[in-house]
Amino acid sequence: MHRTRNLIVIGFLVFVFVGISALLARGLTGAGTERSHVLDLVRAEARGDADAVLASLPACRAEPACEQVTRDRTEQLRRPGEVQILTYTPSVRIALTRVTGTGRVAWRAGASPPVVQCVRVRRDGPLTGGDVELLNVSAPIGGEASC
Repeated sequence: MHRTRNLIVIGFLVFVFVGISALLARGLTGAGTERSHVLDLVRAEARGDADAVLASLPACRAEPACEQVTRDRTEQLRRPGEVQILTYTPSVRIALTRVTGTGRVAWRAGASPPVVQCVRVRRDGPLTGGDVELLNVSAPIGGEASC
């Protein structure tokens, strides 16, 4: 009887540990997913592909004024060469529930000068689905400016 009770307690503790570990791992991968989405966005900007930029920003695409500003800005950001992210600061380190924040990306295409932009991001944590949605991207800011 005593041994059975101990096995049940140990089994329950293992179950709780595995569950918490899985939630934490999923929450920590959110920053990588966010960076990947931002990389796709800046690659589209460097190509001058406004439709691809707007596909990455569905909330902006739904607003005519934001869509037009994004199309104009994308044309100005066209750069030849392979895109490299120089630095990326995610909107949040870890999100357990839905959080909206601003990330900061510095990127360069080919031999062009670096471009620094702020990216508004909505991230869901593992408790709310784990999705990442880019909401908006700023015009280029100064190299040392914060978002």
